[in-house]
Amino acid sequence: MSGKILLAPHHSTEDLERRYKAATDGVERGHLHIIWLLSQGRSAKFVAEVTGYTPTSKILWRYNDHGLAGLGDGRLDNPGAAPLLDEAELEELRDVVSEPPPDGGLWTGRKVARWISGRIGRTVSPQRGVEYLRRLDLTRQVPRPANPKASPYEQVRFKKN
Repeated sequence: MSGKILLAPHHSTEDLERRYKAATDGVERGHLHIIWLLSQGRSAKFVAEVTGYTPTSKILWRYNDHGLAGLGDGRLDNPGAAPLLDEAELEELRDVVSEPPPDGGLWTGRKVARWISGRIGRTVSPQRGVEYLRRLDLTRQVPRPANPKASPYEQVRFKKN
């Protein structure tokens, strides 16, 4: 037994149909299609079959609470997480990696992640260390291997002037 679908009367069925047919964004168009069909009194099962969307209740809830502003692709407005290091800490990291690491060798993503973890007080994945090395334009530069059988005389002769 299914309950009756309650749709907030933000817009008329004709207005929803017009907006649905005029929508250019695919996600917004799909959401408007769902709301338009529900405004005609169609069942949620029918709407899910026609549109291919099964979580119609979430879209309905967003429309009922926020009107048309609640529909569409909300991912576009998501700025993402804040960076681990601010500009001052990034400059400090630049200074730190300009010197050899405390344990010797080269700075690696794991070593940078360990330094960042000590700075912010939580564990950081080694991949974040690699990302911060790249952000500072520091990538491991390895020279091309030399041919052990190469003759210096032949190399000089082969070079273009």
